[in-house]
Amino acid sequence: MTKLIELEWRKLEQKKVIGEVMIYWVILMFLPVFFLKVVMADLAFTDFEESYSSAMELMPAIQMGFVLFGASMINHVFIEEYKNKTMSLSFGYPISRKKLVMAKVWFIFLAVFLCTLISFVLSGITTYVFDLFIDVIHGLPTLADIISFTVKSIVHSAVVSVISFVPLFLFGIWKRAVIPTVICSVFLMQFPNFAGLLHIPLNTNMLYAVLGLIGLVSVYLSIAKVNQVGDI
Repeated sequence: MTKLIELEWRKLEQKKVIGEVMIYWVILMFLPVFFLKVVMADLAFTDFEESYSSAMELMPAIQMGFVLFGASMINHVFIEEYKNKTMSLSFGYPISRKKLVMAKVWFIFLAVFLCTLISFVLSGITTYVFDLFIDVIHGLPTLADIISFTVKSIVHSAVVSVISFVPLFLFGIWKRAVIPTVICSVFLMQFPNFAGLLHIPLNTNMLYAVLGLIGLVSVYLSIAKVNQVGDI
């Protein structure tokens, strides 16, 4: 399985993917400071305590942007290979199709997880450094804040990785359509914001759990049904 995952990395247009990831990192690492300094101040969030514990509440929603990176990976690893007929060549190897799909899924999961986790770290460091100069957050981060941020970073990176699989089966393997895959991912990462604008009462953790469950179902169907839909 490890060799198959490594093979997926070698098959990618690595410079293109690395460039894309760096754009995500640069944008997302400055968003927490932007929200704290500009958006929150302009909207006069009176119930928002400008503390590090409050600032950390912004991080998970911001890092949902990597769901869109997951869509990009689905395009590179699945859709492009189907369209270029390289998937048919892979299915000719003396390895089961299910194992090949599983290796691709693990590759996408690890890529999204690691990139999201690094983004959390970069965002945390950037927020702290900027706060030293613009003093937008009251006080200093406590040990409890750092531990909480570390745990949330790891857990939410895994959650984002799983949610990114929601469009995999329907749009990635069955329909093999890039635009619907991207649109679905954009909707997923913005859904909590849509609900807030519409004043829909929403438990964010429950929403992430439901979306994660749908992502797992999508992965299961992708692996279980590859023999039926793989040649369409």
